[in-house]
Amino acid sequence: MSKRIKVFCFFFSKKKSLSLGRCAGPSFLKERSKELLLIALLTTTKAYADETHGFLEHVHRHTTLTSTVTDNGDLNPYAVVVAPVTAGKIQKDDVLVDNFNNISNLQGTGTTIVGYRPSTQQTYLVAKLPQNLAQCPGGVGLTTAMTMLKTGWIIVGSTPSRDGTTATKGDGCVIVLDPNGNFAGAWSGSNINGPWGDMAVIDRGSTATLFISMAGFGLPAPTVIDPVTHFPMVMRKSTVLRLDLTIPSGQKPAIASETVVANGFAARADRDNFLLGPTGLALGPDGTLYVTDGLDNLIDAIPDAVTRTTSAGTGRLVTQGGLLAWPLAMVMTPEHHLLVCNGRDGRLVEVDPANDRQIYAQWINSDQAQSPPGNGDLFGIALTPDNKGFYYVMDDVNTLMRAGGR
Repeated sequence: MSKRIKVFCFFFSKKKSLSLGRCAGPSFLKERSKELLLIALLTTTKAYADETHGFLEHVHRHTTLTSTVTDNGDLNPYAVVVAPVTAGKIQKDDVLVDNFNNISNLQGTGTTIVGYRPSTQQTYLVAKLPQNLAQCPGGVGLTTAMTMLKTGWIIVGSTPSRDGTTATKGDGCVIVLDPNGNFAGAWSGSNINGPWGDMAVIDRGSTATLFISMAGFGLPAPTVIDPVTHFPMVMRKSTVLRLDLTIPSGQKPAIASETVVANGFAARADRDNFLLGPTGLALGPDGTLYVTDGLDNLIDAIPDAVTRTTSAGTGRLVTQGGLLAWPLAMVMTPEHHLLVCNGRDGRLVEVDPANDRQIYAQWINSDQAQSPPGNGDLFGIALTPDNKGFYYVMDDVNTLMRAGGR
């Protein structure tokens, strides 16, 4: 980023504090205000004064929608997906959220997906999988890698653990569910290890293309320490896998081909966050795939991701540092800008990839219980159906949020 940007944000709430612990149930939601107001006062260098800004400056109202904690106690919401169709128990525009942790707060052990219906403000259980699944090496721990196809099939990644750390991590799998949440199959194999980041998807109906980051290759336990950095060992073996699917009428999706379109991304084990690896994936209109690399604090671009037959390595650097602070999940706006959740603080950063620049950031979680505020609280993100706002989750209070329109 060639120009510095200053961001001043003020947080207002009807309650004095957002620091309400790890778990937010129905009683919490009744007591807590339904609306949070975040006003971002943004100043830029003179070079930007006459330029048209993007998406975030139009988003001001933030509303708490529901708890994501299930009856079995699963928590730690990760993926956020908006249903493209009505199928089974799911209605079009319902919001699906999965959980990475179980009731003991062990990472890599969450087995549930919840749904939120905006039209009725109801929350319901979409799926509850068994902890041990023979078709999924190591069991089940649902991650940010999730989508729902136009044919109604739900596809979700699993990066499982038995003790909440990578010491017992399994290779995992990609699970296929029907729209009633029933298990229909799972994909595993040499290219699948730790399906981690939010999926980028091209859905054509009878065929589909999925991009999924794989962060588990060669990852040791968090107790394996690099003698130079004194942190867990960094492995540069993470990949982005393209799965080209066929979806015969009335039948579940099947893999037609697998292609590693990118490799060499950084990952390491982490006691607090399970693992740090490439997470955000967003596909541009020209077929460029954008990837967040949290450990290196950057966003890369993979050219020709839809058609390429070989790996582009880590591709081209788009932006690094600046407002980014361990970039995680990512989505593309109608203006073809990127909205990127920070993992090291509670900000959402807007990036213009066409010009390789960061525009500005907005605090969407300012929980003072963490340092910096909101550290480790943000994960999945998805645009609202009208493309005027976005849904996101707050891990600190286990809730689904909506950022309202322009």
